[in-house]
Amino acid sequence: MGLLDFMTQDIAIDLGTANTLIIHNDKVVVDQPSIVAIDRKSEKIIAVGKRAQQMHGKSHEGIKTIRPLKDGVIADFGASEQMIRELVRTIPNLRNKFFSPSLRMVICIPSGITQVEERAVKDSAEQIGAKEVYLIHEPMAAAIGIGIDVLEPKGNMIIDIGGGTTEIAVLALGGIVCDKSIKVAGDVFTSDIVYYMRTQHNLYVGERTAEKIKIHVGSATEELDNPPEDYPVQGRDLMTGKPKQITVSSGEIAKALNKSIIQVEDAVMQALAMTPPELAADIYNTGIYLAGGGSMLRGLDNRISKKTELPVYVAEDPLRAVVRGTGIALKNVESFSFLMK
Repeated sequence: MGLLDFMTQDIAIDLGTANTLIIHNDKVVVDQPSIVAIDRKSEKIIAVGKRAQQMHGKSHEGIKTIRPLKDGVIADFGASEQMIRELVRTIPNLRNKFFSPSLRMVICIPSGITQVEERAVKDSAEQIGAKEVYLIHEPMAAAIGIGIDVLEPKGNMIIDIGGGTTEIAVLALGGIVCDKSIKVAGDVFTSDIVYYMRTQHNLYVGERTAEKIKIHVGSATEELDNPPEDYPVQGRDLMTGKPKQITVSSGEIAKALNKSIIQVEDAVMQALAMTPPELAADIYNTGIYLAGGGSMLRGLDNRISKKTELPVYVAEDPLRAVVRGTGIALKNVESFSFLMK
């Protein structure tokens, strides 16, 4: 058994639209953007992750950058497979092996995924040498990562706002009782900022710049106790074609994101309306938990709290809540086997 353990390596993967995180030996060993740069002529991969992101929006005709995942699921099968392979190869403990060990993987997936999309995730993992592949739903992984006991007979509501999807689920007894998945999340927020800058300031900015704006002055509400300082933004003037700079405030970005956040609020209300009464009573006492990168938007917890009239808590290190939960599920595959596909 010891020899078999030596030959098999366990890894947990949060295959996200925006970022891919991998846990090996209880540590996050890979945290890279989910993006691939490919040579158009040879179709070979030039770079993945951070190096590929640096090329995004700045490459010439010979290089194309691809985001293989869209709305939380695989959109480009070949590119995603190559991306996972390259990222797994960067794991320090596996890189120095004389032979490629067989892999046991737990990969988290959106709760609204179809069977065809599930198969694509499993196939990608098997293509890079995974002998055992388990899939776990993102809200369940996030709840485990936050520290919620998902096996007890008690209702908990979790909202996981990722890059491609917002997953809202009510969990009890190790299962998802009701859930709502919408394709309004970090990527849509970024697009909203690009649109706002174009329409309100006649400034054309790229996806990477919009992402920086979201991080520095992104806000879900105009009334913040400690608003961040205004942020300088450079882009191309749509009227003159010249590069120019303007400054934006968190209040402006709150206006830009308002319509999308209303959609998130509506989805939360729909999920609450589907919740059985006994579990609704539990949620009234425990509140709502927020995870995922989108939950770091300033004032979002207060806004959802006002809408639902329930306490809302943002997870500690929300970006890694899902991968932490996936890692815990991997360590306890026997205990959590019925949660996984």
